[in-house]
Amino acid sequence: MLIKRREFLTTCGLATLATQIPVLTAQGKPFPNTIRKPPRLQVGDTVGLISPAGIVDAKDIETAQKSISQLGLKVKLGKHILDRYGYLAGKDADRADDLNLMFSDRSIKAIIAMRGGWGCNRILPLLNYSLIRSHPKIIMGYSDITTLLLAINARSQLITFHGPVATSTWNQFTVDYFKRILFNSEAVTMQNLNPSEVRLEIIAPGKARGKLVGGNLSVLSAMVGSPYLPSWNKSILFVEEIGEDVYRVDRMLTQLKTAGILNQIAGFIFGQCTNCSLGDEPSFTLMQVLQDHILPLGIPAWYGSMIGHIKDKFTLPIGVEVEIDAELGTIRMLEAAVSLV
Repeated sequence: MLIKRREFLTTCGLATLATQIPVLTAQGKPFPNTIRKPPRLQVGDTVGLISPAGIVDAKDIETAQKSISQLGLKVKLGKHILDRYGYLAGKDADRADDLNLMFSDRSIKAIIAMRGGWGCNRILPLLNYSLIRSHPKIIMGYSDITTLLLAINARSQLITFHGPVATSTWNQFTVDYFKRILFNSEAVTMQNLNPSEVRLEIIAPGKARGKLVGGNLSVLSAMVGSPYLPSWNKSILFVEEIGEDVYRVDRMLTQLKTAGILNQIAGFIFGQCTNCSLGDEPSFTLMQVLQDHILPLGIPAWYGSMIGHIKDKFTLPIGVEVEIDAELGTIRMLEAAVSLV
């Protein structure tokens, strides 16, 4: 049976209105719409280490403590950092409690996840977003930590950071961007160190400006439909992936497209698809899939930025205004990501 025209229009009107209704806090108040920047790091500050996703062991902590201390920072461990619950680093309530406590602890100036894996999505309803906003501080990680970065940016309106986890390789390239952005409060231009090692492939040339948003593609696609995602309007979307066949990347980008996300963005960056394969033959190449989805959008886009499961990593501030140049493969911050006080 065909829907009558008036009923159809009414239904469409209600659907449009529903997308405009603000998400409310537990107290029934709208979430804030003004962004907050966390205070910058200084030598001697204390960093909180947590395990909000996959399991870590004592050796991981020892390595992480050494890396963080070499940056001139002290370390405080989350109470449940060594917990185990199946493949998770503890029960949901305990992992969420560690994160909430790190934000409420005035001695902690930044929070870095030990590793990714899986599990952050499970703790989103247990986080105190009002507390997080009232105690702004740096929170950083990548891979599964994408969930926390996007949710906290969306619900607490706090700049978050897609960068190394505590168990990452803290080499000169990674440390340089980390310090310039989080210690020095610089508005930096990010560009690949060695184009011969990380090949840049232009999908569509041009420049664009917008709010930088993104993270791991599979984690992001798993959040679609939840109330924990930020606005995509005129944003610069960056994604990265590891160990996925090309058809799965196609499936996830299709999900972002059908969810109405891709047609809102002003620019697109695919960092690295590490250990991604063609899978069963016949197959598209990854570039063919990216061209299918991104070229029709008419926006600047490229593949091959130092973002993802690689040793040399940018520190990307989620929620900061940037300008991208697809031909040069540059991400230029238009503002500092941290405050000086």
